[in-house]
Amino acid sequence: MKSSRFWTVTLFMAVTLALLMHRGDADNVPASEPLSLMPNVIDGMVAQDMPLEDEVLAVLGKGDFLNRIYSMPTARAVSMKPSAAYPVSLFIGYFATQRTGQSIHSPQHCLPGAGWIFENSSYTSLDDTRGKRFNVGEYVINNGESRQFVIYWYQAHGRSIANEYKAKAYMLADAIRFNRTDGALVRVITPISSSEQVADARERAIRFTTHMTPYLSQFIPN
Repeated sequence: MKSSRFWTVTLFMAVTLALLMHRGDADNVPASEPLSLMPNVIDGMVAQDMPLEDEVLAVLGKGDFLNRIYSMPTARAVSMKPSAAYPVSLFIGYFATQRTGQSIHSPQHCLPGAGWIFENSSYTSLDDTRGKRFNVGEYVINNGESRQFVIYWYQAHGRSIANEYKAKAYMLADAIRFNRTDGALVRVITPISSSEQVADARERAIRFTTHMTPYLSQFIPN
């Protein structure tokens, strides 16, 4: 059962958001590059774009989306340990404004709808290759015999947040202070092979993430 504090915070956020919507101000949207310009090669892994289906785009709403699978080229993979050969998928959904009813969809809602079950989840932090710290969430999910390791977070205004309620609270505060509601969800997923441990998949996902995040400021304004 949800606590009274949860419902109080939820009600406050809903009222604040409604006031912002009715105020009718146009958002301040800083310039950014389209996500399609994300490098096709990250840490030696080569990208393959995976177009989103029209039904998925209709649910996501108006935004800029990147959906790719990064894989190690076969010639390089044979010289590395087996776990390095497994692919990593990257999804980024960026919304220039969330004032008109468009909003970031939490993985906690989307993944179960696709048949995935959460085995466990936690919050942690990681430092990218330039030393910048990111606060992220981690999941292990399964769908039948398939298992995957997930890293995700909300990115907005130079801030990384793993908790969706905290992310919405910051969004509302920034809407009042800076007239900005832009933000993004960043999600990295890699399969957990039956021949490896969860720690191996986690290491692979973290390595890719720490090499990918230095590019984010080009596409998600600080």
